[in-house]
This record gives sequence, structure tokens and C-alpha cells, in this order.
Amino acid sequence: MKKLCTIDANTLQSVDYEPISFLVEDLLPPGLHLLAGAPKIGKSWLALWLCLQVAQGKPLWNFSTRPCEVLYLCLEDSFQRIQSRLFDLTEDAPSTLHFAVMSEQLHNGLVDQMEQFLQEHPATGLVVIDTLQRIRSTGNEANPYANDYRDIGVLKALADRYRIGVLLVHHLRKMNDDDPMNMISGTTGLSGATDSNFVLRKSKRGENTATLYCTGRDIAYRELSLEFSSETHVWNLLSDDGEQTGQPAGRIILLLSALMREQSEICVPAKGLLEKIDPAGIEGFSPNSVSHQIRKSVAALRRSGILVTFRKSNGERLICLRRVDRVDRVDDAPTRNIVPIDPVTKDFSP
Repeated sequence: MKKLCTIDANTLQSVDYEPISFLVEDLLPPGLHLLAGAPKIGKSWLALWLCLQVAQGKPLWNFSTRPCEVLYLCLEDSFQRIQSRLFDLTEDAPSTLHFAVMSEQLHNGLVDQMEQFLQEHPATGLVVIDTLQRIRSTGNEANPYANDYRDIGVLKALADRYRIGVLLVHHLRKMNDDDPMNMISGTTGLSGATDSNFVLRKSKRGENTATLYCTGRDIAYRELSLEFSSETHVWNLLSDDGEQTGQPAGRIILLLSALMREQSEICVPAKGLLEKIDPAGIEGFSPNSVSHQIRKSVAALRRSGILVTFRKSNGERLICLRRVDRVDRVDDAPTRNIVPIDPVTKDFSP
């Protein structure tokens, strides 16, 4: 029998994990994701525009993107239709965005095809499959939950193995529900096993406005109000109810940026850091909340020219900040003793 691999809580808190490298900041991390909507609602237009923005490193609404190669499996389209849609969106499509209109099915060669592509294009960070139903074969009808969970598990394992994002375009049930996530077609084996779920829903079929409901393990719940432009074929952002929830992290970044303009390096407990950035105590932060917000903002601080590490010394947990004068070189800076999120290997040694 294989021994259970464990790690104690104290050791776990001493490991500096590499921050999540979002494909779309605060919205789409690596992992397996589901985008669901009613037929002909505009899911494919949204998915194609997402692919274009990520492939070019351009913002998706107010969210920055990490440029990478992208694979879009348009399994309900032809190359001619894709070409027409591309010209509707842009006159200068990038060579880093790849398309396929045919593929094998999930348990009959698709994973091998995807792995071959990823090996030939190692800079790939996002794969979109449109639609999920096109790659599925007939399963165990007596246990649809097990069938759904098995299919999702195969794709999640692939996404985690290569540390990429895989987005599945899917359909909604015809029956309405107060919770949009309950409208995702299939059993909870689908929506429960993914890392994030997105539901695009119109209140009335003929309207050009819709709400994108977003929830996931690594993202905060938010609702994006969108409007589809028949001229540009882009879903434009009208409002984002998640903007207010991001203010504490944004405030921490501003306070730390001001502090690091005065000194190049600091390594103190959270309480000591709080005394430096908020000596009058007017911000309403506690040492725990400061530490929590900094951990959530490691990537954003890095882009602002501040490297963050955490270590333990003499029984105290320290937050260490170092200013990098050239921001464009931050991503190349060494990250000592950092291991990836959800490491594939079983070595948890700090």
C-alpha cells in the first residue's frame, strides 16, 4: 500500500508558494473552467474575443491579461465561419492564436492530441473547447454524476499537469433557477469539479444585455453586466459589482508602494508592517488582514516593482518586501525557495 503523503500545518505555513499567474487578472486563473449559456446567446463571440485578447496580451474589459499562445477548438464551426468572425473583431489577428474545427473525443485520443499540441507550442497558456458536448461520448447513463465527474476529471488533470487554463463552453438547462449556477446543464459533477464557473444569462431573449456570473475557488464572486455590440461583435462591460470587493487589496498596494519609495527593503512581522503603513490606525486593517491582503496581492505587487516573500525567524512569521528599481525586470527576478501552487511533485520541503 502506498504511504499517504502529508505535511504538518507549521511546515505548510513556512513554504513560499508561487502566486497564481492569472491568464485574466482576478477572473481566469490556470485550471479547468466552464462557460455556460443558452444556445445562440453569444457565448462563442465572447470566447473568441477572450482568445484574441489573451493571445495579444490586451485587457479583457478592465482586467489585464497574461500574453500566451492560445488554442481554440471550434468544434461547431468551419474555418470559413471563424475567418468571418475574426474579420468582424480585428484586421490583425495574431499568429499565437490557433484553431481546430475537428478533434478526437475525450476518451478516444483528444488528450493525446492536446498534449502533442502543448509540446509543440510550449508557450500555450489557454485552451478553449467549444463545446463540451462535442468531445463527449455516450457514458454510463445509470450514473450520470459519475460520468460527468470522470470527464471533467480527465480535463482538470491535463490543465493541472501543464499549468494552463482550459475553458469549456457549455449549455444551460431550459428550466430557470434563482441561482444561475444551478442552470448549468448536467449534474453537479460538472460544475462542482471545475475550478471556476461562468454563466452568461439574459433576462429576455431579444435583449442585447446580459449578466456574466462568475464564481470559483481562486476568484471572488462577481457579476459583470455586459452589452453586446452588433457593430463590433464584442460584449462591452457596463458594470462590475466586484470592483468594491477589490478595494482593500488595492489600498494595500498603494500603502506599500508609498513605504517602499522610502526604503529598498524591509522584513518585519505583520504587526510591525502595519505600524509603518498605518501608524494612526485609520485604515481599519488588523495584522491578520494585512498579511492576508498581501498574500492575495503578491503578483500585483510584483508588477508594481515590489517582491514579496514570507519566512519564519525566531518563532515569528515575517513579511519581507524588496523594491525592484526596474519594474520591467521584476518577472525575471529570482524567487528563492518558491514552489508552484498545487505542485505536481510530492516534495513539500521548503
